Amino acid sequence: MIGVGLDFGTSNSAAAWYDGERVHMVPLEEHDSIMPTATHLDRDLVTLTGEAAVSQYIDENRDRIVELTPEIIAKTSIVTSEANPDDPHSQAETATQNVYGQPLVDRGMPGRLFRGVKRLLGNSSIKRLMVFDHPFRLVALITPILLRIRRTIEEYLPEPLSGIHFGHPVLFEGNESQRNSLAFERLSEACAYAGMNQLSFYPEPVAATLSYRHDEQSPDKGCVLTVDFGGGTLDLSVVEYEGAKFDVLATTGLSLGGDHIDQLIFRELLFPEFGKGETWSRVKDGYLIENEFPFEEYEDKLINWAVTYILNQNQYRSMIVDRIKQGGRGKEKFERLLDLITHNYSYLVFQAIKDAKAALSMVDETVIDIPELDLALPFSRDRLESIMAGMLDEMQDVVAKVLELANRSTDDIDIVIRTGGSSQIVAVKRLLEAQFPGKVVEHDPFTSVAAGLAIASYHGYQFEEQQVA
Repeated sequence: MIGVGLDFGTSNSAAAWYDGERVHMVPLEEHDSIMPTATHLDRDLVTLTGEAAVSQYIDENRDRIVELTPEIIAKTSIVTSEANPDDPHSQAETATQNVYGQPLVDRGMPGRLFRGVKRLLGNSSIKRLMVFDHPFRLVALITPILLRIRRTIEEYLPEPLSGIHFGHPVLFEGNESQRNSLAFERLSEACAYAGMNQLSFYPEPVAATLSYRHDEQSPDKGCVLTVDFGGGTLDLSVVEYEGAKFDVLATTGLSLGGDHIDQLIFRELLFPEFGKGETWSRVKDGYLIENEFPFEEYEDKLINWAVTYILNQNQYRSMIVDRIKQGGRGKEKFERLLDLITHNYSYLVFQAIKDAKAALSMVDETVIDIPELDLALPFSRDRLESIMAGMLDEMQDVVAKVLELANRSTDDIDIVIRTGGSSQIVAVKRLLEAQFPGKVVEHDPFTSVAAGLAIASYHGYQFEEQQVA
């Protein structure tokens, strides 16, 4: 008998199986157990997933100039010459014209990349996304990832795959009260198409708690607060246990994660290095106009690297080229911005941000190093903490909320489990240590959820949805 768990994440996914004694991580990528939760489709709708999907997308958009062309939305016919009523062979002459919509069709796009589709699963207003004139349901976009994961899991199992525990955030993103049930419905359908027919949905922070309990060094009983701070969400649970028995007292969460932190860092530190706040002079109708460069037109596409390629079209490049020609202060910044857009370096920028953010978990100061853009920015823990100030306040509030839901105080908590990649940030450690001195432990930041799901699957644990708040 074995148990199987799948941590299907917003940014990355992991899977594990448990034989009653040992947890085995499944290598979803050739050299890694962590796989990007990504799908790439080309114009023939050939699908790639994981690292291959991300690499293909980056390669095909490097140095690709985007030209958005008008889309034909209708045809009109105009009578240019009426028929002669006295001539039975006479016919009216007409001229047919195409009616064009807004120039929003990228005819040269080789492929589409989808990451973070998990964030849309609880939104009932989003049913389909267009992929090269084909409407794709959200279920269809995540099914290839789940199919690949299921096949990879089966390669490593000592027996046929039966049931699987599927992790989920405490609350899926969205404003609707039924967002969790809608997300479960969509995930269930996608899993069925992928050959996973026996599913048990299980909250990610509770799974991380089970993984910690499996550790031989964990106490035999206690009240545990688990803080799972990942790439897309912040999830918490309060669990009381004694021996093999445990009781989930409360769970709660926020749509707040490491990806949001990376975007804040990009805005605060890097935008000024790409021209934000610089002036722009031009002559219009014979008058010299000088104002701030309209950087806001670029911002949203820069901080969402999967759509940055859209900036590589004339309407965006022409303003940058004009500003470069003016020279003076800021010229280098706009040259850097043009290089980023032309060569599609946005993904590299985010990787540099992630690397620097991770380094600050071990050192007080580091550098955001992007040699492709001749950019090296000093970055300190203090600066990161100031950028995260609002998020840290939200974290403190949600910790208080989950304790209130559990009807427990800070003194009642014996252990605080810190897991998830973003939980390694020093400011997060300090926040928890200040509130729970001497009680905070780090536990397998990237694999605890998958491991705990496998353990829950082995024991057949189920979770009552009414415990979610």
